[in-house]
Amino acid sequence: MSDIKDAALAPSGRAKIEWVRDYMPILNRIRAEFEKTKPFAGKTIAMSIHLEAKTAYLAHVLRAGGARVVMTGCNPLSTQDDVAAAMATDPAGFEVYARHGVSDAEYEEHLKMTLACHPDLIIDDGGDLISLLHGACRECGDRLIGGCEETTTGIHRLQSREAAGLLDYTMIDVNDADCKHLFDNRYGTGQSTLDGIMNATNLMIAGKVFVIAGYGWCGRGLAMRARGMGAVVVITEIDPIKAIEAIMDGFTVMPMDDAARIGDIFVTLTGCSDVIRREHFEVMKDGVLLANSGHFDVEIDKLALREMSVEVFDRKPNIVGYRMPDGRTLNLLAEGRLVNLAAGNGHPAEIMDMSFAIQAKGLEHLVKTAGTLEHKLYAVPREIDEEVARIKLDSLAVRIDELSEAQKAYMGKVE
Repeated sequence: MSDIKDAALAPSGRAKIEWVRDYMPILNRIRAEFEKTKPFAGKTIAMSIHLEAKTAYLAHVLRAGGARVVMTGCNPLSTQDDVAAAMATDPAGFEVYARHGVSDAEYEEHLKMTLACHPDLIIDDGGDLISLLHGACRECGDRLIGGCEETTTGIHRLQSREAAGLLDYTMIDVNDADCKHLFDNRYGTGQSTLDGIMNATNLMIAGKVFVIAGYGWCGRGLAMRARGMGAVVVITEIDPIKAIEAIMDGFTVMPMDDAARIGDIFVTLTGCSDVIRREHFEVMKDGVLLANSGHFDVEIDKLALREMSVEVFDRKPNIVGYRMPDGRTLNLLAEGRLVNLAAGNGHPAEIMDMSFAIQAKGLEHLVKTAGTLEHKLYAVPREIDEEVARIKLDSLAVRIDELSEAQKAYMGKVE
């Protein structure tokens, strides 16, 4: 049973999945291993994740490991209906509850339908599944061994829950694994965010003042790529250490109150709410582009933007114009949701190969350690990070040095 838009879209989705498969050598290696070892035999895995081709191939890898896989999206605008159709009609057998552009109520219903399988394991993106398992769908967690969370926003939510003593399940922090945040957050977000903006607007990056809110790994990656395309990059931050880092990386740092007056393109990547708000809209230039690459659509105050406008109108796909009383028009991309997925194709396959390898190995680790871990948020074991890195290097035909026994002895010597 599935809930998708149109099964007839499946051929297009299958072609996308086959394309990314050819550029995901780490997952291909893990799939071959899982086909032999069947670590998920008899287990059900529920996934709430951006439902597009790379995600679909991760589901295939988990299915090869013996799992029953039930899938939904983690953002109403990031689901690709043809990929959902391909998965729902695949002979391997997947259950899919996702359609592009659903309402908030329909989106939550799809999450609940996914959890109705009473999963043994979950993959969460933003913390929606785990929130429901602590609330409206608590009864669906009766078999849950644990799960993996891959976003900064989701980890913040888990950390808050754990600190309050309200985390009832074991979770793996995939987001902070080196083979995830150093590459996915930085190189993936940097490239895919610009891809989404350019795809939606067909405008220049070079020569524009590009304001980036947040200089975490995602912000760093976007700043690097925007500068590489000729933009004048301005960073806004609340963390004094990250602000100094941005300065030493060669960027201009200022408060959003000041940046709002000079920016041409604004992108939020903070995980916080109301980063760009009423007082900023009041002073922005005519024709600015407003976009978000943080997980939820709360970083740009859409309610204030609508309340201030005398006219709201569709300009082209994924761009809505908000005309101010003085005649200025501010352009919001992808409804303030993830611009890299809603208006683009998401991260490159080679990047998601690393992140999803961590996910797959993280779930395997949970199965192997079932019953021994507390209801806490755990880091990805270092050996998994290094295993993924070594497979990646091998796929690139790159060799590195190894310590000799004498060097190992020296490094371990206590003075």
